[in-house]
Amino acid sequence: MTEKKRKRSVSVESSSETPTSSQMSTTPSMSKSDRSKFEPLGFESSQSTGPAAPSDISLKSDRSKFEPLGFKTQSSQSTASSESMSLKSDRSKFEPLGFKTQSSQLTASSGSMSLRSNRSRPVTEKPSTCPVCKDVVKNPVQLSCEHWCCKLCLSSDLDESVSPADCPCPQCGKKSKKTLKQEKDTETHIGKIGLLEAKKKLKEAMKEKYSSVYEGNGDKPNSLNNIYTELHITTGESERLREEHEVRLRKRKLIRQSSKQQIINLNDVLKPLPDQDKRHRTVVTKGVAGIGKSFFVQKFILDWAEEKANQDVDFVFSLAFRELNLTTGEKSLHELLTLFHPTLSDLKDSVDYTKTKIVLILDGLDENRFQLDFEGIKTITSVKEAASVSNLLANIIQGNLLPDANLWITSRPAAANQIPAEHVDMVTEIRGFNDLQKAEYFRRRFSHDPGLADRIIKHIQSSQSLDIMCQIPIFCWISAVLFQEVFGGDEKTEIPQTLTEMMSHFLFAHTKRRNRKYDKKVETNKEKLLKTQRKFLLKLGKLAFEQLLKNNLIFYEEDLEDFGIDIKEASMYSGFCTTVLHEEEIISQKKVFFFVHLTVQEFFAALHVYDCFINNDTTELSSFLDLKSQEHTLLDLLKMMVDKVLEKKNGHLDFFLRFLLGLMVEPNHRVLHGLLPSPDQSQDTDKKILTYLKSVRRKNLSPDSCINLFQTMVEMRDHKVKDEIQEYLEMSDRSKTELTPLHCSALAYMLQVSKNDLEVLDLKSYNTSEEGRRRLIPAVRSSGKALLADCKVTEEWVEHLAFGLTFPFSPLRHLDLSNNDLKDSGVELLCKGLSSQCCRLETLRLSGCLVTEKGCESLVSALKSNHSHLKELDLSYNDPGETGSKKLSELKDDKRYQLSQLNLEHGGSHRNKPGFKKYACELSLNSNTAHKNLLLFEGNRKVTWVEEEQPYPDHTERFDCCQQVLCKQGLKGRCYFELEVSEPFCVGLTYRNIGRKGDVDDCKLGHNDKSWCLISADEGFFVQHNKEKVHVTPQALRSSRVGVYLDSEAKSLSFYRVSSDSIIRLHTFKTTFTDVLYPAVALHAHSSVLFCQLT
Repeated sequence: MTEKKRKRSVSVESSSETPTSSQMSTTPSMSKSDRSKFEPLGFESSQSTGPAAPSDISLKSDRSKFEPLGFKTQSSQSTASSESMSLKSDRSKFEPLGFKTQSSQLTASSGSMSLRSNRSRPVTEKPSTCPVCKDVVKNPVQLSCEHWCCKLCLSSDLDESVSPADCPCPQCGKKSKKTLKQEKDTETHIGKIGLLEAKKKLKEAMKEKYSSVYEGNGDKPNSLNNIYTELHITTGESERLREEHEVRLRKRKLIRQSSKQQIINLNDVLKPLPDQDKRHRTVVTKGVAGIGKSFFVQKFILDWAEEKANQDVDFVFSLAFRELNLTTGEKSLHELLTLFHPTLSDLKDSVDYTKTKIVLILDGLDENRFQLDFEGIKTITSVKEAASVSNLLANIIQGNLLPDANLWITSRPAAANQIPAEHVDMVTEIRGFNDLQKAEYFRRRFSHDPGLADRIIKHIQSSQSLDIMCQIPIFCWISAVLFQEVFGGDEKTEIPQTLTEMMSHFLFAHTKRRNRKYDKKVETNKEKLLKTQRKFLLKLGKLAFEQLLKNNLIFYEEDLEDFGIDIKEASMYSGFCTTVLHEEEIISQKKVFFFVHLTVQEFFAALHVYDCFINNDTTELSSFLDLKSQEHTLLDLLKMMVDKVLEKKNGHLDFFLRFLLGLMVEPNHRVLHGLLPSPDQSQDTDKKILTYLKSVRRKNLSPDSCINLFQTMVEMRDHKVKDEIQEYLEMSDRSKTELTPLHCSALAYMLQVSKNDLEVLDLKSYNTSEEGRRRLIPAVRSSGKALLADCKVTEEWVEHLAFGLTFPFSPLRHLDLSNNDLKDSGVELLCKGLSSQCCRLETLRLSGCLVTEKGCESLVSALKSNHSHLKELDLSYNDPGETGSKKLSELKDDKRYQLSQLNLEHGGSHRNKPGFKKYACELSLNSNTAHKNLLLFEGNRKVTWVEEEQPYPDHTERFDCCQQVLCKQGLKGRCYFELEVSEPFCVGLTYRNIGRKGDVDDCKLGHNDKSWCLISADEGFFVQHNKEKVHVTPQALRSSRVGVYLDSEAKSLSFYRVSSDSIIRLHTFKTTFTDVLYPAVALHAHSSVLFCQLT
């Protein structure tokens, strides 16, 4: 047996009375080994009294024994054996016992002992009277606290199964450990029962609340399980650099589905992705208004409540911001949750929130009216601590409250930016219906009339705007109502051609429906019907406009009352405002109103402003338009509104403007006669405002705002520009067709909404101005390869490009920004897009962009944030410095990153020059090639024609007939030089093997396949190669300075007109250069050329 198993343990039981030393007798031990025994006791004096022997000893080791105890006379003490006793613990042992003669007493307690340590309890003497009955103690029982009591007094009120010794002490109240454990187990059991009961009640409440819902503003509830249609939910976020109108955002995403995107199932939205191990605490789900966020949440909750999914979750709590807005004062999180979920009142203990699995849903962040402060908040960690609702929300999002719960937040895209990125683990996006789901919706809705369903589908597909908007489920519902109520089965009915006309029909359809439902007399005359409802509808319009300016989508009773709207009447108009009233919840006894969709609110806002403008009642608009007087023509007011909307950077009034100007066209508001007066047709206001839209030329106007102007023209039924672009796209040779900036806006829009991605977008291939190219920038997001080299890209352009990189479904994979002076600041802006997890860019060219070490650090940081895609990075002709080069090279060598090609060639501080000057080369003329009528001077940098022949020696490379000269230096790669010229002249580049002897084409610049040149002659200005001439605009050569830029790697040679404030490209040759090129000059009488020194 090992030594470890030989530890000794003693359990001592006492008799009912404490014996004296003279009464003690030894008893045999109960031994597990026959080797255990008591040794004899030795006495030195016959008068000494011995200690009491223990009544029972349990020896768990066969080596356990008592050593002899020695006694001395008088006050002598016994000494313990040198071998200490091990009693269930290595530290347990008996200390030596000391005895006195005659009256000596045992110091150790004679009660029952569990010897787990070396601590002994003091002896408590048996009292003469019981503390309960106050009588003589009968059948005494000693409790765990050492007090005594009659057995009968303890057991009279107890269950037979309970030992009297385990009872609470009647004297001090102390309970035994066994009793305490039993009570704790009972409490735990009761707690579990309480949690299970609370969970059961919550599920029942959720099933009752969410099993039936209203679709759109339907009068009758529908089963959520029956009407719910699966939506596309994807990972990835649109980290916009600017907010956008939501319908335009849908156009960005027009059914482009990346093959690499992650599709998320409804009940897996809070779970880690297959390639992720980390648990997601906070998930934000974005989606435009009406896309189905609330239905999505409700179906998730219903599936949990009906035990179809997520049964590992104990509680699902949902807090809707539209209802949270109604709460006032300070509350604890428990009180707040109980307010919305009364069944939680059974949860009394804070521990209930920490030992259960919880999903907390914050629905509709965009409807939040609290100020969320994530920096100056008071930290709260207890669900019982009271604070303001905004403080509670901030602590929940930060993870201070319910840190182990899953937090799910839904929001419109713009409002989601309220939450700092560090508090969000994953972003998902609801994308709505694809084409098949749209068709499925209408066929299900009109299953009784398949022909009508097919007609609706066909019309929606024929209208680009309507097709895009019907990706949003609520617009499918609006379209279904409209076609059913207004057009029915009439094949001859004219279908709406614009969104304004469609919304006008929608308004009339619901006005007619309301009349049938609530009014005793059914009005059949359209105009009279609208006149009777005019006052109320325009009040709604005023409400819509004022709240739109504040970006409010949710209204409460006090908001409606401020605009003189009767609450009962508003409830009757559920076609325009939907009332949400949860009677079972105290917090929702107030009514909440909201337009069925943001676009409906924008249309009503346009109705209000249109009515004010037509009636010249601008009092309520004077503040918004900064009106100095009350007298303005309708045209003036419309121009001011256009200017005001264009000032808005986030575009949230763009659709309002489209509807307002759309209403100026008679066919669009024809159906609303009786509600809206018509403008004076003799003033031609609609045509004049169209002209004004076409004349807008603001440089600070974003490309997206320019596109909105084009869409507004289409809304006003002006299709001229659109038709011209359609013709342009069908041309085989577009190079000669000049595009105006407006054409470019139209082209950018049409390229974006095309269902076919553009393979290559080369901005320089479009015959347009610099402003025109700027307006084409949005089309980059819809192309697979974007070539923007040498396009004077500004930081504003870079912002839009970065936006395109953050867009989850963009096909953009290759981006060339070479030869643009982006500098480090521009690169830093671009890196905001590169660092996005949505960026799928594989090739990035930033050659010659004035990038230094600082810009390289930004690139390294961005690529480390999103290291899975970029494969090729070109930073040649920059100044990365030693540190920048080292960091980028380390990134390339790191196997965790995809970067496999890195170009840092031709770098240095001399590349830190703007424009083409970073490629400047020093040139000098080669006198051995000069014709004898050409005089070289100023260090062979200048050549002039002279009448007298120069005494040059004969040389095999000299031109003997053609008055030409070559430079000494051959050029390749990127090179730029400038020349001061006097007419007539010919400047260009040639291979060295150009002919030298004779007046033949093989020797003349531009007359063979070995040379390319720009010529000024009697017949005009033109470029020439191999005898082929291309004329250039004479006005472009008013300056006497010419610039020449060679990029042999890009297979291009360009000629420029250079002035003090600009550089204008005249022509670019695109070809493969097979050898080194030499600058060359050909002169005529009285002309000269100077090669400039560029600094």
